[in-house]
Amino acid sequence: MSSMDLEKTKRTQSLKIIISEAIMVIAVIITVIVLALAVSGYWLNSDFKVERQGLLQISSIPTGAAVEIDGESPWLQRTNTSKVLSSGTHTIKLSKDGYDTWSKTIDIREGLLYRIHYPRLFLKNRETESTVSLPDATFSTVSPDRNTLLATNNTTEWSVIKLSDEKIVPKPMDISKVFSGVTMPDDGSKGTFDDKIIQADWAKDNAHILIKTQNHEWILLNVDNSKDSINLTKEFGIVFDEVEILNNSASSLLVSQDQSLRKIDVSNRQISAILAEKVISLDHYENEIVFVAEKDSDLQDDKNKYTLGIIKGDNKITELADLEESAKVVISRFYDDKYVTLLNKNQVKLYKEVELEEVKTFELPFTPQNIKVGHAGEFIIMDDGAKIATLDMEALDIIDWQAESASVQWLDDDMFYVISNGDLIVYDFDGLNRRVIANGVSSGFPATITEDKWLYYFSNGVLTREGLIAR
Repeated sequence: MSSMDLEKTKRTQSLKIIISEAIMVIAVIITVIVLALAVSGYWLNSDFKVERQGLLQISSIPTGAAVEIDGESPWLQRTNTSKVLSSGTHTIKLSKDGYDTWSKTIDIREGLLYRIHYPRLFLKNRETESTVSLPDATFSTVSPDRNTLLATNNTTEWSVIKLSDEKIVPKPMDISKVFSGVTMPDDGSKGTFDDKIIQADWAKDNAHILIKTQNHEWILLNVDNSKDSINLTKEFGIVFDEVEILNNSASSLLVSQDQSLRKIDVSNRQISAILAEKVISLDHYENEIVFVAEKDSDLQDDKNKYTLGIIKGDNKITELADLEESAKVVISRFYDDKYVTLLNKNQVKLYKEVELEEVKTFELPFTPQNIKVGHAGEFIIMDDGAKIATLDMEALDIIDWQAESASVQWLDDDMFYVISNGDLIVYDFDGLNRRVIANGVSSGFPATITEDKWLYYFSNGVLTREGLIAR
């Protein structure tokens, strides 16, 4: 081969290498751009037009339900999956053989993830079993993990029941030395409980219950060993207005007397000095306490008569804001952010706790009397009896709805229930997917779901359960 041909061949090879590398670089750039756009929510629709989309992540109980989106059933689409959807309104429907259906219309926002993790489908033909007879039960309450039930009666022997056990065997609890409102006979037999429980709040350890009685007595009841229970009213010689559990093990309590706040160290039986005064509303999350208090009269100006404050682990007060009007307050965490929610009449204001940055303001069609934080801070519940408004932190929107009665309770972490005319009626936390799931249910006693396996409720003095899983 001549030198000219050799030189020509080298130039051709060099040109091919340059073109090949250029194509690779362009391909990498295009891939990076496509991935960046995809991460930002941009995608090609069915008409091959670029639009910004969002991601739906959906699961269900039980798993494996068929997913229908806007009337169409994607091939082999089941729950516990993710789906890219165009931004805008979509109707989701879940179904499974042998179970009822679930549906909801959602709003997908551009470039954002929308999680739906709470849908529950109920088995249609369930087996019903009478587990234990409790004809004398006067009150009952269920632990946060929904595995333990305490049933009380008018004697000094109450019953602790493990709902997760296949065979239900009540364990007796002697409360004769716990409450003051007890009368004991001379023959040594069990006595009578002459008081009445009007409030019962469990600690997250599922072993302690904070009980308030009609005679204004506060008891920290140890479910595992009643001898370790504490009569707070007798121990400290104070008639508290309110008591709240501050930590998981109930070793720290927050108490209120004449609108003054203090802490109780349960282990050392010590009560702190006054932390804040003239408190009209409060809530806590972990070691942080938020409150709304009336300002001292000599410090009031013509406009701001109230203050929003926070107390952290060092027990020092930090004023977050001045308020013109009184308000109810709650504190919560959603994902990695803490939020403070203020309810003033029918106005709801949501703030990020850091610098009290306002997120959104809502106007409700009614005036709620109560405000509470739902499971894991995912929603805020406001109610005036049967009128309810749910602030969905995922959708950042409020839905107001009406229940059948004012005695609305939690069935699990995401579902409400009421008992009306013997019917056990359930709703999602936003009032949607109303269903009647049982009949002949006694009101005044709790219903609950344990381990996603059993539905428990009382019927004519009998603790009844139904299987929720198809066999």
